[in-house]
Amino acid sequence: MQYKVRDWMVDVVVYIDPDNTVYDALSLMRRRYTHSVIVNKSDSSPEYGIITSTDISDKIVAQQQNPAGLKCRDIMTSPLILVREDLSLQECAMLMKQHRIHHLPVANENLELVGMISATDFLVAAETMGRI
Repeated sequence: MQYKVRDWMVDVVVYIDPDNTVYDALSLMRRRYTHSVIVNKSDSSPEYGIITSTDISDKIVAQQQNPAGLKCRDIMTSPLILVREDLSLQECAMLMKQHRIHHLPVANENLELVGMISATDFLVAAETMGRI
C-alpha cells in the first residue's frame, strides 16, 4: 500500500506570533503537547517560520539563552520547507533525511497549511507497515 502524508499527519497546526517571546512558544508547546509551532506571518515578518524542540535545545538551552528575552522571530527557521498532503510517506521521509529535519508543515493544493508531520509520526507508520 502506498501511504500518503495525509494518512499520518496531525491535522492541527499550532501558531504563534513572531513578536511573542520564546518563553510563550515553550509554554504553548507544552500546553498543546506538541514539539513544534508555526510562527505566523506579520507585517514585519512576511514569511512563516517554525520553532521546534530541537531549536529550543540548540538555540536556548545549549547557548544558555533566556527564553523570556528572545522573540520567536529571533530563533525561528524560515522560510519553511513544507510538503504537500498527497506526497508519499517514503518521499516525505527522504526529504526529512536530506534536510536533517524532524518536523514538516503540510500544505494542501492551495498551499494552505493543513497539518504537521514529524519523525514521531513515522514510528506509528512503521509499526503499521510491519503488521501488513
